Amino acid sequence: MKANSPSVLLIYTGGTIGMIENPDTGALENFDFDHLITYVPELKRFNINFHSFQFDPPIDSSDMDPSFWVDLVKIIDRNYDNYEGFVILHGTDTMSFTASALSFMLENINKPVILTGSQLPIGKLRTDGKENLLTAIEIAAAQYPNGEPIVPEVCVFFENHLMRGNRTIKHSAENFRAFSSFNYPPLATVGIHIKYEYNLIRKVDKNKKLKAHYLYDPHVAIVTLFPGIQRDIVAPVFENEKVKAIVLRTYGSGNAPQRPWFIDLIKRATKRGVIIINITQCAAGSVEMQRYETGIHLLDSGVISGYDSTTECAVTKLMFLLGHGYDYEKVKKLMSSDLAGEISKMEDY
Repeated sequence: MKANSPSVLLIYTGGTIGMIENPDTGALENFDFDHLITYVPELKRFNINFHSFQFDPPIDSSDMDPSFWVDLVKIIDRNYDNYEGFVILHGTDTMSFTASALSFMLENINKPVILTGSQLPIGKLRTDGKENLLTAIEIAAAQYPNGEPIVPEVCVFFENHLMRGNRTIKHSAENFRAFSSFNYPPLATVGIHIKYEYNLIRKVDKNKKLKAHYLYDPHVAIVTLFPGIQRDIVAPVFENEKVKAIVLRTYGSGNAPQRPWFIDLIKRATKRGVIIINITQCAAGSVEMQRYETGIHLLDSGVISGYDSTTECAVTKLMFLLGHGYDYEKVKKLMSSDLAGEISKMEDY
């Protein structure tokens, strides 16, 4: 242990970043993070104490499940007082879902929780994993002179950009810059120096303690509109008695077909107590249902604006709120509220 040095807990859930190539078979295999220094010797140069925790077995990103979000929250909660920051190594495919979920499940977080990963395994010569890992650790340990953390929130760091976790989407399966935050600027950009945008980072109430949440309800569905959408295809979702909430991915600023059968499905679902959240299919921009008649019909049918939420954020926020057993009106109210920096209303611009 380095005296008077910040401590970071590294949590490996799985994913490409933690893989090396078997020299005999050429297959990618997960490596033991207890030997992390062997693969990333640059870590020795940090004036940071760090320990690692590894999911056993590691989880492929596409197999990520809300129960694993609970596991992550438990790990962070149990170790909260022992570390200045946390780095979660995660597969890229569902990283934005996990980052969004943790932003709600770790209420009053006042330490950095940085998710990162890579497009190439850390054992590859051209890997982006080393740079992402090293910088994520440095950000997780970054403090002001008074010892307070610089970035006390859940973030994603990828390819020189630190982004608020619940604002991110994975936009590329090919490029090293795989993630973007279209509706909120980066919290930091990395070049020769790490340039923090202090005014964009969430301010914390130091008098509030971390409140870890473990409840969720996954009875949420996503319906994406497209030209030619048919009633007999989507009706089973709207009429399913087990569905408690629907994320409706609409056109443009929140527009949808005005076909009577579609509006009827929505009205009957909302009357039954199904929460329907309107978010745009566009990568950037916000829902404004009052703007066009096609959006006003949705508003009149009981649909709630998701403002500029990402799909990942809307889904995980609904799971979080439904898991707490809140009634219909409270869920509607909280979905329209900014709980963790996840939405900007038009009056915020």
